[in-house]
Amino acid sequence: MEFSVKSGSPEKQRSACIVVGVFEPRRLSGVAEQLDAVSEGYLSNLLRRGDLEGKAGQVLLLHHVPNILSERVLLVGCGKERELDERQYKQIIEKTIHTLNETGSMEAVCFLSELHVKGRDTYWKVRQAVEAAQAGLYTFNHLKTRKEEPRRPLRKLVFNVPTRRELPVGEKAIQHGLAVSKGMNVCRDVANMPPNICTPRYLAEQAEQMAEHYDKLSFSAVDEAQMAELGMNAYLAVGRGSEHESVLTLLHYQGAAADVAPIVLVGKGLTFDAGGISIKPSANMDEMKYDMGGAASVLGAMQTLAELNLPINVIGAIAGCENMPDGKAYRPGDVLTTMSGQTVEVLNTDAEGRLVLCDTLTYVERFNPDTVVDIATLTGACIIALGHHASGLMSSHNPLAHELLSAAEQSGDRAWRLPLWDEYQEALESPFADMANLGGRDAGTITAACFLSRFTKKYHWAHLDIAGTAWRSGAKKGATGRPVPLLTQFLLNRAGSGQQD
Repeated sequence: MEFSVKSGSPEKQRSACIVVGVFEPRRLSGVAEQLDAVSEGYLSNLLRRGDLEGKAGQVLLLHHVPNILSERVLLVGCGKERELDERQYKQIIEKTIHTLNETGSMEAVCFLSELHVKGRDTYWKVRQAVEAAQAGLYTFNHLKTRKEEPRRPLRKLVFNVPTRRELPVGEKAIQHGLAVSKGMNVCRDVANMPPNICTPRYLAEQAEQMAEHYDKLSFSAVDEAQMAELGMNAYLAVGRGSEHESVLTLLHYQGAAADVAPIVLVGKGLTFDAGGISIKPSANMDEMKYDMGGAASVLGAMQTLAELNLPINVIGAIAGCENMPDGKAYRPGDVLTTMSGQTVEVLNTDAEGRLVLCDTLTYVERFNPDTVVDIATLTGACIIALGHHASGLMSSHNPLAHELLSAAEQSGDRAWRLPLWDEYQEALESPFADMANLGGRDAGTITAACFLSRFTKKYHWAHLDIAGTAWRSGAKKGATGRPVPLLTQFLLNRAGSGQQD
Protein backbone atom coordinates (compact mmCIF):
# COMPACT_ATOMS: atom_id res chain seq x y z
CA MET A 1 0.00 0.00 0.00
CA GLU A 2 1.12 3.55 -0.70
CA PHE A 3 1.22 6.04 2.19
CA SER A 4 1.69 9.80 2.21
CA VAL A 5 1.04 12.85 4.42
CA LYS A 6 -0.63 16.16 3.72
CA SER A 7 -2.05 19.09 5.60
CA GLY A 8 -5.44 20.28 4.43
CA SER A 9 -9.10 20.91 5.25
CA PRO A 10 -11.40 17.87 5.21
CA GLU A 11 -14.10 19.51 3.10
CA LYS A 12 -11.61 20.20 0.29
CA GLN A 13 -10.45 16.59 -0.11
CA ARG A 14 -11.36 14.87 -3.38
CA SER A 15 -11.01 11.24 -2.42
CA ALA A 16 -12.84 7.92 -2.45
CA CYS A 17 -13.23 8.28 1.31
CA ILE A 18 -12.48 10.64 4.21
CA VAL A 19 -11.97 9.07 7.65
CA VAL A 20 -12.87 11.12 10.75
CA GLY A 21 -13.44 10.31 14.39
CA VAL A 22 -16.49 10.44 16.66
CA PHE A 23 -16.10 10.37 20.44
CA GLU A 24 -18.41 8.84 22.98
CA PRO A 25 -21.15 9.84 23.66
CA ARG A 26 -22.09 10.94 20.12
CA ARG A 27 -19.60 13.81 19.99
CA LEU A 28 -17.86 14.85 16.80
CA SER A 29 -14.09 15.27 16.74
CA GLY A 30 -12.72 18.67 15.68
CA VAL A 31 -12.27 17.60 12.06
CA ALA A 32 -15.72 15.99 11.98
CA GLU A 33 -17.19 19.27 13.25
CA GLN A 34 -15.68 21.03 10.24
CA LEU A 35 -17.41 18.53 7.92
CA ASP A 36 -20.62 18.94 9.87
CA ALA A 37 -20.56 22.70 9.39
CA VAL A 38 -19.99 22.41 5.64
CA SER A 39 -22.69 19.74 5.30
CA GLU A 40 -25.15 21.95 7.25
CA GLY A 41 -25.50 19.64 10.25
CA TYR A 42 -25.75 16.37 8.31
CA LEU A 43 -23.38 14.46 10.64
CA SER A 44 -24.75 15.85 13.92
CA ASN A 45 -28.29 14.98 12.81
CA LEU A 46 -27.22 11.36 12.29
CA LEU A 47 -25.68 11.22 15.75
CA ARG A 48 -28.79 12.70 17.35
CA ARG A 49 -30.82 9.92 15.73
CA GLY A 50 -28.52 7.38 17.41
CA ASP A 51 -26.85 6.02 14.24
CA LEU A 52 -23.46 6.02 15.98
CA GLU A 53 -22.68 6.17 19.68
CA GLY A 54 -18.93 6.71 19.24
CA LYS A 55 -17.76 3.60 21.10
CA ALA A 56 -14.27 2.48 20.12
CA GLY A 57 -14.36 0.42 16.94
CA GLN A 58 -17.85 1.41 15.79
CA VAL A 59 -17.99 2.52 12.16
CA LEU A 60 -20.57 4.23 9.95
CA LEU A 61 -20.00 4.64 6.22
CA LEU A 62 -21.79 7.57 4.57
CA HIS A 63 -22.30 8.24 0.85
CA HIS A 64 -22.98 11.57 -0.84
CA VAL A 65 -22.66 13.78 2.23
CA PRO A 66 -23.99 17.24 1.20
CA ASN A 67 -21.37 19.78 0.07
CA ILE A 68 -18.50 17.32 0.57
CA LEU A 69 -16.22 16.58 -2.40
CA SER A 70 -15.28 13.09 -1.22
CA GLU A 71 -17.39 10.16 -2.42
CA ARG A 72 -17.66 8.67 1.07
CA VAL A 73 -17.18 9.69 4.68
CA LEU A 74 -16.25 7.01 7.21
CA LEU A 75 -17.12 7.86 10.81
CA VAL A 76 -15.02 5.84 13.27
CA GLY A 77 -15.88 5.51 16.94
CA CYS A 78 -12.93 6.50 19.14
CA GLY A 79 -14.35 5.96 22.63
CA LYS A 80 -14.11 8.64 25.31
CA GLU A 81 -11.77 11.42 24.25
CA ARG A 82 -9.87 11.60 27.55
CA GLU A 83 -9.31 7.82 27.55
CA LEU A 84 -7.84 7.51 24.05
CA ASP A 85 -4.54 5.72 24.59
CA GLU A 86 -1.96 3.92 22.45
CA ARG A 87 -3.66 0.54 22.47
CA GLN A 88 -7.06 1.96 21.56
CA TYR A 89 -5.57 4.16 18.83
CA LYS A 90 -3.96 1.14 17.13
CA GLN A 91 -7.19 -0.84 17.40
CA ILE A 92 -9.10 2.04 15.78
CA ILE A 93 -6.63 2.17 12.89
CA GLU A 94 -6.85 -1.61 12.36
CA LYS A 95 -10.66 -1.43 12.32
CA THR A 96 -10.50 1.48 9.85
CA ILE A 97 -8.25 -0.40 7.42
CA HIS A 98 -10.44 -3.50 7.61
CA THR A 99 -13.56 -1.42 6.92
CA LEU A 100 -11.99 0.51 4.04
CA ASN A 101 -10.99 -2.76 2.39
CA GLU A 102 -14.59 -3.94 2.56
CA THR A 103 -16.07 -0.72 1.17
CA GLY A 104 -14.20 -0.85 -2.13
CA SER A 105 -12.46 2.47 -1.44
CA MET A 106 -9.13 2.19 -3.20
CA GLU A 107 -7.84 5.41 -1.64
CA ALA A 108 -8.66 7.38 1.49
CA VAL A 109 -7.61 10.46 3.46
CA CYS A 110 -7.36 9.68 7.17
CA PHE A 111 -7.76 12.43 9.77
CA LEU A 112 -7.43 10.04 12.74
CA SER A 113 -3.73 10.97 12.86
CA GLU A 114 -4.85 14.35 14.26
CA LEU A 115 -6.51 12.75 17.31
CA HIS A 116 -4.94 13.49 20.68
CA VAL A 117 -3.29 10.36 22.08
CA LYS A 118 -1.88 10.74 25.59
CA GLY A 119 1.83 11.51 25.55
CA ARG A 120 2.26 10.80 21.82
CA ASP A 121 3.21 13.12 18.97
CA THR A 122 2.55 13.22 15.23
CA TYR A 123 5.55 11.01 14.44
CA TRP A 124 4.29 8.26 16.74
CA LYS A 125 0.69 8.47 15.52
CA VAL A 126 1.61 8.30 11.82
CA ARG A 127 4.22 5.56 12.26
CA GLN A 128 1.90 3.44 14.41
CA ALA A 129 -0.88 3.92 11.88
CA VAL A 130 1.37 2.72 9.06
CA GLU A 131 2.50 -0.31 11.07
CA ALA A 132 -1.06 -1.14 12.18
CA ALA A 133 -2.33 -0.78 8.61
CA GLN A 134 0.36 -3.07 7.22
CA ALA A 135 -0.16 -5.60 10.00
CA GLY A 136 -3.89 -5.63 9.30
CA LEU A 137 -3.27 -6.42 5.64
CA TYR A 138 -0.78 -9.24 6.27
CA THR A 139 -1.77 -12.72 5.16
CA PHE A 140 0.27 -15.90 4.85
CA ASN A 141 -1.14 -17.67 1.81
CA HIS A 142 2.12 -18.81 0.22
CA LEU A 143 1.16 -22.48 0.45
CA LYS A 144 -2.52 -22.21 -0.46
CA THR A 145 -3.62 -23.22 -3.94
CA ARG A 146 -6.56 -20.77 -3.86
CA LYS A 147 -5.67 -17.28 -2.72
CA GLU A 148 -8.51 -14.99 -1.70
CA GLU A 149 -7.93 -11.32 -2.44
CA PRO A 150 -10.08 -8.32 -1.45
CA ARG A 151 -12.45 -7.29 -4.25
CA ARG A 152 -11.12 -3.74 -4.46
CA PRO A 153 -8.36 -3.44 -1.85
CA LEU A 154 -7.25 -0.13 -0.40
CA ARG A 155 -4.16 0.98 -2.33
CA LYS A 156 -3.44 4.50 -1.09
CA LEU A 157 -3.80 6.04 2.35
CA VAL A 158 -3.06 9.70 3.09
CA PHE A 159 -2.59 10.85 6.69
CA ASN A 160 -3.48 14.43 7.48
CA VAL A 161 -1.31 16.38 9.91
CA PRO A 162 -2.39 19.60 11.65
CA THR A 163 0.19 21.97 10.12
CA ARG A 164 2.56 22.04 7.14
CA ARG A 165 5.47 22.25 9.60
CA GLU A 166 4.77 18.65 10.58
CA LEU A 167 4.94 17.26 7.04
CA PRO A 168 8.66 16.30 7.31
CA VAL A 169 7.96 14.55 10.61
CA GLY A 170 5.08 12.66 9.03
CA GLU A 171 7.21 11.65 6.04
CA LYS A 172 9.93 10.30 8.32
CA ALA A 173 7.30 8.40 10.31
CA ILE A 174 6.03 6.77 7.10
CA GLN A 175 9.57 5.84 6.06
CA HIS A 176 10.28 4.25 9.44
CA GLY A 177 6.87 2.58 9.65
CA LEU A 178 7.19 1.01 6.21
CA ALA A 179 10.70 -0.27 6.98
CA VAL A 180 9.56 -1.79 10.28
CA SER A 181 6.53 -3.36 8.57
CA LYS A 182 8.72 -4.87 5.87
CA GLY A 183 10.95 -6.38 8.55
CA MET A 184 7.96 -7.70 10.47
CA ASN A 185 6.61 -9.33 7.32
CA VAL A 186 9.96 -11.02 6.69
CA CYS A 187 9.90 -12.24 10.29
CA ARG A 188 6.35 -13.57 9.98
CA ASP A 189 6.86 -15.17 6.58
CA VAL A 190 9.89 -17.12 7.79
CA ALA A 191 8.35 -18.09 11.13
CA ASN A 192 5.07 -19.21 9.54
CA MET A 193 6.85 -21.54 7.11
CA PRO A 194 6.38 -25.22 8.02
CA PRO A 195 9.41 -27.04 9.42
CA ASN A 196 9.70 -29.33 6.39
CA ILE A 197 10.51 -26.18 4.38
CA CYS A 198 12.04 -23.89 7.01
CA THR A 199 15.16 -25.83 8.04
CA PRO A 200 18.43 -24.37 9.35
CA ARG A 201 19.71 -24.35 5.77
CA TYR A 202 16.57 -22.48 4.65
CA LEU A 203 17.31 -19.73 7.21
CA ALA A 204 20.79 -19.42 5.75
CA GLU A 205 19.40 -19.21 2.22
CA GLN A 206 16.97 -16.44 3.22
CA ALA A 207 19.82 -14.46 4.76
CA GLU A 208 21.99 -14.97 1.69
CA GLN A 209 19.21 -13.75 -0.61
CA MET A 210 18.75 -10.67 1.56
CA ALA A 211 22.45 -9.88 1.40
CA GLU A 212 22.32 -10.00 -2.40
CA HIS A 213 19.81 -7.10 -2.41
CA TYR A 214 21.74 -4.64 -0.21
CA ASP A 215 25.26 -3.35 -0.74
CA LYS A 216 25.91 -2.93 2.98
CA LEU A 217 24.92 -6.50 3.83
CA SER A 218 27.24 -9.49 3.54
CA PHE A 219 26.62 -13.15 4.33
CA SER A 220 28.63 -15.98 5.82
CA ALA A 221 27.80 -19.28 7.52
CA VAL A 222 29.39 -21.76 9.92
CA ASP A 223 28.61 -25.41 9.14
CA GLU A 224 28.87 -28.45 11.43
CA ALA A 225 32.43 -29.30 10.37
CA GLN A 226 33.57 -25.79 11.29
CA MET A 227 31.61 -25.96 14.56
CA ALA A 228 33.42 -29.18 15.45
CA GLU A 229 36.81 -27.52 14.83
CA LEU A 230 35.79 -24.58 17.02
CA GLY A 231 34.61 -26.83 19.86
CA MET A 232 30.95 -25.78 19.66
CA ASN A 233 29.92 -29.08 21.21
CA ALA A 234 26.77 -27.86 22.98
CA TYR A 235 25.37 -26.46 19.72
CA LEU A 236 26.28 -29.65 17.82
CA ALA A 237 24.78 -31.92 20.49
CA VAL A 238 21.32 -30.38 20.11
CA GLY A 239 21.23 -31.00 16.36
CA ARG A 240 22.61 -34.55 16.44
CA GLY A 241 19.18 -36.17 16.40
CA SER A 242 18.07 -34.35 13.24
CA GLU A 243 18.67 -35.20 9.61
CA HIS A 244 18.96 -31.45 8.95
CA GLU A 245 22.42 -30.05 9.50
CA SER A 246 22.83 -27.21 11.97
CA VAL A 247 23.92 -23.89 10.42
CA LEU A 248 25.04 -20.72 12.18
CA THR A 249 24.22 -17.90 9.76
CA LEU A 250 25.86 -14.48 9.95
CA LEU A 251 24.59 -11.29 8.32
CA HIS A 252 27.04 -8.38 8.50
CA TYR A 253 25.72 -4.84 8.03
CA GLN A 254 28.38 -2.16 7.68
CA GLY A 255 26.97 1.34 7.82
CA ALA A 256 29.86 2.89 9.75
CA ALA A 257 33.65 2.72 9.59
CA ALA A 258 35.16 -0.76 9.84
CA ASP A 259 36.78 0.01 13.21
CA VAL A 260 33.45 0.91 14.87
CA ALA A 261 32.46 -1.91 17.24
CA PRO A 262 29.28 -3.66 16.06
CA ILE A 263 26.02 -4.38 17.79
CA VAL A 264 25.35 -8.13 17.57
CA LEU A 265 21.81 -9.56 17.50
CA VAL A 266 21.73 -13.30 18.24
CA GLY A 267 18.56 -15.20 17.35
CA LYS A 268 17.61 -18.68 18.57
CA GLY A 269 16.72 -20.63 15.43
CA LEU A 270 15.20 -23.96 16.46
CA THR A 271 13.28 -24.62 13.27
CA PHE A 272 11.48 -27.42 15.07
CA ASP A 273 11.74 -28.44 18.69
CA ALA A 274 10.35 -31.87 19.49
CA GLY A 275 12.17 -31.75 22.84
CA GLY A 276 14.65 -34.43 21.82
CA ILE A 277 14.79 -37.49 24.12
CA SER A 278 12.80 -35.44 26.67
CA ILE A 279 10.04 -35.35 24.09
CA LYS A 280 7.24 -32.80 24.39
CA PRO A 281 3.54 -33.70 24.77
CA SER A 282 1.83 -34.05 21.40
CA ALA A 283 -0.78 -31.33 22.02
CA ASN A 284 0.11 -28.16 20.14
CA MET A 285 3.48 -29.54 19.11
CA ASP A 286 2.84 -28.07 15.64
CA GLU A 287 3.56 -24.69 17.22
CA MET A 288 7.14 -25.72 17.89
CA LYS A 289 7.95 -24.56 14.38
CA TYR A 290 7.85 -21.08 15.97
CA ASP A 291 10.83 -21.92 18.17
CA MET A 292 12.92 -20.04 15.64
CA GLY A 293 11.04 -16.80 16.36
CA GLY A 294 14.24 -15.21 17.66
CA ALA A 295 16.09 -16.01 14.44
CA ALA A 296 13.14 -14.76 12.40
CA SER A 297 13.13 -11.47 14.32
CA VAL A 298 16.86 -11.01 13.66
CA LEU A 299 16.24 -11.55 9.95
CA GLY A 300 13.41 -9.03 10.10
CA ALA A 301 15.49 -6.47 12.01
CA MET A 302 18.36 -6.81 9.53
CA GLN A 303 15.89 -6.25 6.68
CA THR A 304 14.59 -3.07 8.33
CA LEU A 305 18.12 -1.90 9.13
CA ALA A 306 19.19 -2.27 5.48
CA GLU A 307 16.04 -0.44 4.33
CA LEU A 308 16.75 2.47 6.67
CA ASN A 309 20.45 2.58 5.73
CA LEU A 310 21.49 3.46 9.29
CA PRO A 311 25.07 4.63 9.99
CA ILE A 312 25.99 1.81 12.41
CA ASN A 313 27.56 -1.65 12.25
CA VAL A 314 25.36 -4.60 13.13
CA ILE A 315 25.84 -8.36 12.91
CA GLY A 316 22.86 -10.71 12.90
CA ALA A 317 23.75 -14.19 14.15
CA ILE A 318 21.06 -16.76 13.34
CA ALA A 319 21.58 -19.96 15.28
CA GLY A 320 19.78 -22.52 13.11
CA CYS A 321 19.22 -26.00 14.52
CA GLU A 322 16.56 -28.72 14.91
CA ASN A 323 15.96 -30.75 18.09
CA MET A 324 14.66 -34.25 17.35
CA PRO A 325 14.64 -37.68 19.10
CA ASP A 326 16.89 -40.23 17.41
CA GLY A 327 19.51 -42.85 18.18
CA LYS A 328 22.15 -40.16 17.72
CA ALA A 329 20.38 -37.57 19.87
CA TYR A 330 22.00 -36.25 23.02
CA ARG A 331 20.67 -37.58 26.33
CA PRO A 332 19.76 -36.44 29.83
CA GLY A 333 22.88 -37.12 31.87
CA ASP A 334 25.33 -36.17 29.12
CA VAL A 335 28.05 -33.68 30.03
CA LEU A 336 28.97 -31.27 27.23
CA THR A 337 32.06 -29.13 26.88
CA THR A 338 31.04 -25.80 25.42
CA MET A 339 33.11 -23.59 23.11
CA SER A 340 34.01 -21.46 26.15
CA GLY A 341 35.52 -24.52 27.86
CA GLN A 342 32.82 -24.60 30.54
CA THR A 343 31.02 -27.91 31.04
CA VAL A 344 27.27 -28.46 31.21
CA GLU A 345 25.32 -31.40 32.61
CA VAL A 346 22.20 -32.06 30.56
CA LEU A 347 19.21 -32.60 32.83
CA ASN A 348 16.60 -32.18 30.13
CA THR A 349 17.12 -32.20 26.35
CA ASP A 350 14.13 -29.85 25.97
CA ALA A 351 16.22 -27.08 27.54
CA GLU A 352 18.11 -26.95 24.26
CA GLY A 353 17.87 -23.31 23.19
CA ARG A 354 20.35 -22.18 25.83
CA LEU A 355 22.85 -24.81 24.63
CA VAL A 356 22.68 -23.51 21.06
CA LEU A 357 22.86 -19.91 22.26
CA CYS A 358 25.73 -20.35 24.71
CA ASP A 359 28.13 -21.46 21.97
CA THR A 360 26.86 -18.73 19.65
CA LEU A 361 27.38 -16.12 22.39
CA THR A 362 30.95 -17.36 22.75
CA TYR A 363 31.47 -17.37 18.97
CA VAL A 364 30.50 -13.69 18.58
CA GLU A 365 33.28 -12.61 20.95
CA ARG A 366 35.55 -12.58 17.89
CA PHE A 367 33.75 -9.49 16.58
CA ASN A 368 34.68 -7.44 19.68
CA PRO A 369 31.07 -6.27 19.94
CA ASP A 370 29.95 -3.09 21.63
CA THR A 371 26.71 -4.78 22.63
CA VAL A 372 25.09 -8.20 22.25
CA VAL A 373 21.33 -8.79 22.46
CA ASP A 374 20.03 -12.33 22.16
CA ILE A 375 16.41 -12.97 21.25
CA ALA A 376 14.83 -16.35 21.95
CA THR A 377 11.55 -18.18 22.46
CA LEU A 378 13.34 -19.65 25.45
CA THR A 379 10.96 -20.55 28.29
CA GLY A 380 7.31 -21.37 28.80
CA ALA A 381 7.83 -19.83 32.24
CA CYS A 382 8.00 -16.41 30.58
CA ILE A 383 4.42 -16.88 29.33
CA ILE A 384 3.32 -17.79 32.87
CA ALA A 385 5.03 -14.66 34.23
CA LEU A 386 4.10 -12.07 31.59
CA GLY A 387 1.45 -13.61 29.36
CA HIS A 388 1.48 -12.64 25.71
CA HIS A 389 1.74 -8.88 26.07
CA ALA A 390 5.36 -8.23 27.06
CA SER A 391 8.69 -9.84 26.22
CA GLY A 392 10.90 -10.69 29.18
CA LEU A 393 14.09 -8.61 29.41
CA MET A 394 17.13 -9.54 31.48
CA SER A 395 20.53 -7.88 31.36
CA SER A 396 23.80 -7.72 33.26
CA HIS A 397 24.23 -4.09 32.14
CA ASN A 398 21.78 -1.52 33.51
CA PRO A 399 22.29 1.16 30.82
CA LEU A 400 21.61 -1.40 28.07
CA ALA A 401 18.49 -2.64 29.87
CA HIS A 402 17.22 0.94 30.12
CA GLU A 403 17.93 1.51 26.41
CA LEU A 404 15.88 -1.52 25.45
CA LEU A 405 13.02 -0.64 27.79
CA SER A 406 12.95 2.87 26.33
CA ALA A 407 12.88 1.43 22.80
CA ALA A 408 10.05 -0.88 23.83
CA GLU A 409 8.06 2.06 25.18
CA GLN A 410 8.69 4.21 22.10
CA SER A 411 7.78 1.47 19.63
CA GLY A 412 4.79 0.09 21.52
CA ASP A 413 6.48 -3.35 21.42
CA ARG A 414 6.46 -3.88 25.15
CA ALA A 415 9.08 -5.53 27.34
CA TRP A 416 9.38 -5.98 31.10
CA ARG A 417 12.60 -6.36 33.04
CA LEU A 418 13.10 -9.34 35.34
CA PRO A 419 15.95 -9.55 37.88
CA LEU A 420 19.21 -11.34 37.24
CA TRP A 421 20.50 -11.55 40.80
CA ASP A 422 23.36 -13.83 41.81
CA GLU A 423 21.07 -15.74 44.16
CA TYR A 424 19.37 -17.30 41.12
CA GLN A 425 22.68 -18.69 39.85
CA GLU A 426 22.66 -21.27 42.66
CA ALA A 427 19.83 -23.14 40.93
CA LEU A 428 22.23 -24.15 38.13
CA GLU A 429 24.71 -25.99 40.37
CA SER A 430 25.67 -29.52 39.25
CA PRO A 431 27.66 -32.22 41.07
CA PHE A 432 29.15 -33.43 37.77
CA ALA A 433 29.84 -30.30 35.69
CA ASP A 434 30.33 -26.55 35.96
CA MET A 435 26.59 -26.07 35.63
CA ALA A 436 23.35 -27.82 34.76
CA ASN A 437 21.25 -26.80 31.75
CA LEU A 438 18.14 -26.50 33.89
CA GLY A 439 17.40 -24.65 37.09
CA GLY A 440 14.09 -26.23 38.07
CA ARG A 441 10.53 -24.89 37.91
CA ASP A 442 11.01 -21.84 40.10
CA ALA A 443 11.97 -18.66 38.20
CA GLY A 444 12.61 -20.68 35.05
CA THR A 445 12.89 -17.62 32.81
CA ILE A 446 15.45 -16.03 35.11
CA THR A 447 17.60 -19.13 35.62
CA ALA A 448 17.68 -19.66 31.83
CA ALA A 449 19.06 -16.13 31.49
CA CYS A 450 21.50 -16.82 34.34
CA PHE A 451 22.81 -19.75 32.32
CA LEU A 452 23.37 -17.53 29.28
CA SER A 453 24.99 -14.81 31.38
CA ARG A 454 27.89 -17.16 32.13
CA PHE A 455 28.92 -16.93 28.48
CA THR A 456 28.69 -13.13 28.12
CA LYS A 457 31.41 -11.78 30.41
CA LYS A 458 33.37 -10.06 27.63
CA TYR A 459 30.72 -7.60 26.44
CA HIS A 460 27.54 -5.76 27.40
CA TRP A 461 24.67 -8.21 27.02
CA ALA A 462 20.89 -8.39 27.23
CA HIS A 463 18.46 -11.25 26.72
CA LEU A 464 14.90 -11.01 25.37
CA ASP A 465 12.64 -13.98 26.07
CA ILE A 466 9.90 -13.72 23.44
CA ALA A 467 8.13 -17.03 24.13
CA GLY A 468 4.90 -15.17 24.87
CA THR A 469 5.09 -12.54 22.14
CA ALA A 470 6.54 -14.19 19.02
CA TRP A 471 3.34 -15.94 17.99
CA ARG A 472 -0.32 -16.27 18.83
CA SER A 473 -2.21 -19.54 19.18
CA GLY A 474 -5.80 -20.48 18.40
CA ALA A 475 -7.87 -20.23 15.25
CA LYS A 476 -5.84 -17.29 13.99
CA LYS A 477 -2.48 -18.73 15.02
CA GLY A 478 0.63 -17.31 13.44
CA ALA A 479 3.78 -15.30 13.95
CA THR A 480 3.38 -11.73 15.21
CA GLY A 481 6.56 -10.16 13.83
CA ARG A 482 7.67 -9.14 17.32
CA PRO A 483 10.11 -7.93 18.57
CA VAL A 484 11.18 -6.38 15.24
CA PRO A 485 9.69 -2.96 16.22
CA LEU A 486 11.58 -2.97 19.54
CA LEU A 487 14.88 -4.01 17.93
CA THR A 488 14.46 -1.44 15.16
CA GLN A 489 13.78 1.37 17.62
CA PHE A 490 16.84 0.33 19.62
CA LEU A 491 18.97 0.52 16.44
CA LEU A 492 17.38 3.83 15.39
CA ASN A 493 18.22 5.31 18.79
CA ARG A 494 21.77 3.98 18.62
CA ALA A 495 22.16 5.56 15.18
CA GLY A 496 20.84 8.89 16.43
CA SER A 497 17.87 8.61 14.06
CA GLY A 498 15.18 8.25 16.69
CA GLN A 499 11.83 9.87 16.90
CA GLN A 500 11.89 13.22 15.16
CA ASP A 501 15.43 14.18 14.21
